[in-house]
Amino acid sequence: MEWWEALLLVFGGAAAGVINSMAGGGSMLTVPLLVLAGVPGNDANGTNRVGIFTSNAAAVAGFRQKGISGLAHGWPALAPSAAGALVGAVAIGRLTDETFETVFGLLMIPLIVLTIWKPDVAEGGPHWSVPTTMFVFFFVGIYAGAVQAGVGLVMIAALSRAGFDLVTANSIKVLVNMSMTVVALAVFMASGSVRWGPAIVLAVGLSFGGWLGARFSVAGGEKWIRIVMVVAAVALAARLLFG
Repeated sequence: MEWWEALLLVFGGAAAGVINSMAGGGSMLTVPLLVLAGVPGNDANGTNRVGIFTSNAAAVAGFRQKGISGLAHGWPALAPSAAGALVGAVAIGRLTDETFETVFGLLMIPLIVLTIWKPDVAEGGPHWSVPTTMFVFFFVGIYAGAVQAGVGLVMIAALSRAGFDLVTANSIKVLVNMSMTVVALAVFMASGSVRWGPAIVLAVGLSFGGWLGARFSVAGGEKWIRIVMVVAAVALAARLLFG
């Protein structure tokens, strides 16, 4: 790994960490940045999961310190999402690097739209039953295992429909995300699709960015972070699609 590639991953990871803490969707930046740093598509997808795991593990610990347990409420989502993640990670690994990069670039278009118009968090009305929640999270797991980017926004919307308030939904989200990442990361490691040097550098940047975003967010900050992320995501999507 060249020195400029390491700098790209540190600073890009820090930016994505800030985005994750204030707006969500940082993987839309980190996977293309790994590709720019010379990591092939499938390896970039696997390598990205190391930083996702460390950031979600830290978030789970943070919620536990505050006395909020995602495990106590989120059990209907855990097993089906983990099973789905296994299916998704195995399936995506069958694509060539070039095909994955094209697929990811195309997926970034609706993800950018989802980032601009976030799913509504339902405050009232009928909530999903446990079987419905399990069914939905199996497919959430397939997507997360395959691609991951933007899954946090989808999970918050789904968990609100399952009847959870925003704080509880966030605690469940990070726990479910961590469990799905463990499964997917194991698949990518078994297939040799994790580049540990770039993974560690990116994880350092993500961790620092998450810390920074949590402590220095200001009124209106999410709006500007979201604008910067959308502009960067459009540029990176174009890079993946058109070289």
